[in-house]
Amino acid sequence: MSDWTGVLDLAAEERQGKTVTKKLYFRGAFKIQRPIYHHPMYPSYYILNPGGGYLDGDTYRMRVSLEKDARMLLTTQSATKVYKTPNKHAYQESEIHLKEGSFLEYLPDPLIAYKDARYFQKNIFRMEKGAALLYSDILTPGWSPEGKHFSYDSLRLINEIYYDEELLVFDHIKLDPKEKHMNGLGFMEGFTHLGSFIVVGDQVNTELIDQLYETISQQSGDFKFGISSLMVPGFSIRVMANATQVIERIFAASHYLISQEWFATKPSFLRKY
Repeated sequence: MSDWTGVLDLAAEERQGKTVTKKLYFRGAFKIQRPIYHHPMYPSYYILNPGGGYLDGDTYRMRVSLEKDARMLLTTQSATKVYKTPNKHAYQESEIHLKEGSFLEYLPDPLIAYKDARYFQKNIFRMEKGAALLYSDILTPGWSPEGKHFSYDSLRLINEIYYDEELLVFDHIKLDPKEKHMNGLGFMEGFTHLGSFIVVGDQVNTELIDQLYETISQQSGDFKFGISSLMVPGFSIRVMANATQVIERIFAASHYLISQEWFATKPSFLRKY
């Protein structure tokens, strides 16, 4: 596809113990702020969408690469809003390369799908052994004139994780309220919001997963969750709730525990609000 609505290419490398930008290119409706060093040794990048949201037929492409031992936090400035797409769905694809010893925290804000929205997202993670990844997404129904929670047409998200060139994780979410009753058994079961939290890294062990299960179980609010081990050293957390804030609080508690266990530090405060 040559005529992308927005393109972003970002690469970082480690120099003398500090992660710095190696390559940065963007055009169209994808922008990125200059890196902010919440932590003195690695940067945080904020992706911007000057257009305010995704419209009919919009297409976005993102490429991110971390060299050996580099570390980065990648997030968005605000929620991704998908508006009415009467003719063609909005589409975003990302390909992320993580070399040995690198660590990426990719934590975008929630995706909000409004009435008659159609959206397809595909993330491909290519990891070398010894790399680590922390990724989350939250799917949220937007406002509609009728007050319906599932007024969007369809949301489809695919995550593929290749570990040493072998596809070991394939995660496919498809919410299609135009065709299926979302409150039914095996779908959203009375909930309206869906969150996913995927962690891959050699540091993952049974003890950490048990701690996460206990931590999430103690959170307040109306929600359901599950934790699944992956084919690689890692796990996936899935949460259903009726409010974005409940899922965000659960993910924040999980992120805090992982940061404490892996690095004996607190997660970066992203200061968006």
